[in-house]
Amino acid sequence: MTSRIQVLGIDAGGTMTDTFFVDTDGNFVVGKAQSTPQDESVGLVNSSVDALAQWHLTVEDVFPQLVTAVYSGTAMLNRIVQRKGMRVGLIVNRGMEDFHRMGRSVQSYLGYSYEDRLHLNTHRYDPPLVPRELTFGVTERVDMFGQVVIPLREQEAYEAARQLVSHDVEGIVISFLHAYKNPAHERRVRDIVLEVVRASGKNIPVFASSDYYPVRKESHRTNTTILEAYAAEPSRKTLVRINERFKQYGARFDLRVMASHGGTISWTAKELARTAVSGPIGGVIGTRYLGEQLGYRNIAATDIGGTSFDMALVVQGQFTIQHDPDMARLVLSLPLVQMDSVGSGAGSYVRIDPYTRAIRIGPDSAGYRVGVCWRESGVETVTVSDCHVVLGYINPDNFLGGQIRLDVERARAAIEEQIARPLGLSVEEAAAGVIELLDTRLRDHLRAMISGKGYHPSEFVCFSYGGAGPVHTYGYTDGLGFQEIIVPAWAAGFSAFGCAAAEFEYRYDKSLDINVAPDADAAERLEAVEELQSAWMELAEKVIEEFRLNGYAADQVTLLPGYRMMYRGQLNDLEIESPLGRLETAEDWNVLTDAFENTYARVYAKAARSPELGFTITGAIMRGLVDSVKPRIPEEAYGGITPPPQAHRGQRPFYFRKGWVKADVWDMDTLRAGNQIQGPAIIEAPATTFVVPPGWVTTLDAHRLFHLKRVE
Repeated sequence: MTSRIQVLGIDAGGTMTDTFFVDTDGNFVVGKAQSTPQDESVGLVNSSVDALAQWHLTVEDVFPQLVTAVYSGTAMLNRIVQRKGMRVGLIVNRGMEDFHRMGRSVQSYLGYSYEDRLHLNTHRYDPPLVPRELTFGVTERVDMFGQVVIPLREQEAYEAARQLVSHDVEGIVISFLHAYKNPAHERRVRDIVLEVVRASGKNIPVFASSDYYPVRKESHRTNTTILEAYAAEPSRKTLVRINERFKQYGARFDLRVMASHGGTISWTAKELARTAVSGPIGGVIGTRYLGEQLGYRNIAATDIGGTSFDMALVVQGQFTIQHDPDMARLVLSLPLVQMDSVGSGAGSYVRIDPYTRAIRIGPDSAGYRVGVCWRESGVETVTVSDCHVVLGYINPDNFLGGQIRLDVERARAAIEEQIARPLGLSVEEAAAGVIELLDTRLRDHLRAMISGKGYHPSEFVCFSYGGAGPVHTYGYTDGLGFQEIIVPAWAAGFSAFGCAAAEFEYRYDKSLDINVAPDADAAERLEAVEELQSAWMELAEKVIEEFRLNGYAADQVTLLPGYRMMYRGQLNDLEIESPLGRLETAEDWNVLTDAFENTYARVYAKAARSPELGFTITGAIMRGLVDSVKPRIPEEAYGGITPPPQAHRGQRPFYFRKGWVKADVWDMDTLRAGNQIQGPAIIEAPATTFVVPPGWVTTLDAHRLFHLKRVE
């Protein structure tokens, strides 16, 4: 090939590691390999080898050409969930030493089902990230307006620092009440702690919350800053290992990481906790990018991997950002693309509840070990993948393109013993029941997510992706009434595709309290815009500094200011991208409120607007972007309705709705634009399997997107 390969997108999931290479013409290729949690760089290289083999290239050929690589993964989140982070110390206000351990009350039932939430005796708090014995109080107090009420007792700060150093902590976090309004005390304690650490001869990183997350809500801000020390720093070591592995193959770039707000940042970025939920975000970015290119404005993004089913909505070309999300049963202060997740995927364990005799799916998963069907996995409990194999959905000799051979009889024996015999069913009935139950659960969650936000599926195009998405697409979309159901031919690597399509972007937020009455005069409105402009300038310096550390000059950075606004007295605000790049006059305030009201009318209803209440700005936002290469959407010539003969791989039976049907098997990569496949059919690729049941038909368009619909 004559073009150079410039971009690598990476999705290191709990089960599979996907890679996505893009050349200068926008052409791309997808690779897949089993994840290697003990050293993620191994699975990444294996996946890269798989992808580049399709272009008859090697990693030694390609890595020196790459301009950038974007990583997304679940390692940091897993570290938080499993509470396997670093030993961290915490300095707070004297008298507040227990507030982190107590947490917000909502943390006692996060992650519980609705039924369990009703039974208080089942609720529990997870162990705090920082134990009580490593938490020390220092006398000081700043009130909610930023005024110093009690001066800082510096001697207490010195003593707390010495105590923590003597306890061999690996990181020290400082979080004071209302530090986002006035950070002076917090930053003075930071300097004192650094002084004590240097005197000790140790190398202990220090994190002041106002340096990282200057936002309101102490529990959220403290948890998030602790994550920087507890989970982000050890995860940085994983990224260092990946970066070093790239260098061994001649790479000359530094790794970027998908951030929770939908952009990408450098692995050297200060606020690395922003990348804790990077994996599923890539798919949402990919759906929005496709929507922008192809004219889809409302999209339901659905992703099934080995461990979970992730859902998000893109409405009018935009996704929603949460500012106070919860993650791993912790409330946080992170801008996060709003998603809903269900702990059910292809690797989820299937068991019979000993009390109700009902089938339970997940939430735990076999991960990269697939299931009982892979003899070398060490898995003894039935997984959803075992049901796929037994029902004929997956070719046991072509899993991951033949890298792994699956044992159908071993899966049958496990399903019979653990599921079928206890329920008095045949193996096929039991396996089909598991799939139907899973599809029903996912369909109900998808319907609830859409209707819960005030929409109907008929307003949306549904994108189905992930390694296991195309197997279940028909099942969880049936009857919902979507405008269209679309499965990308590169569904297995779609999240990696989203990483490659993401902007190189840094984002900083700051809490504000700007209240303007409806009858405010010009001087009051001017004061409001000046305060917001001052916050933007402060945040812009941080954004530009991050890009400077990555080798970009200030004039290469496009700054996009934003703000969060609500009507006075309301509880929920909206994030608005500012229509103005700079604020200078009192009239600019009216431009800001007009932009807010237009968004409010779209999100809620035009009749719900209440300008008579006045307006409150609750936060300033500054985003910075630099140009980056994006993948080109495929554009193929029309190949006719009838698939080429060489795409047909023969037939094999699969079990559907209480009986075996004979399905045509097609090679996905050989199909051409315009080809139409009638069910029952199975369309195979090395990294995924697309099931088209009886009564359904799919057509491949010029962009290599399969359009699925029911024809009965």
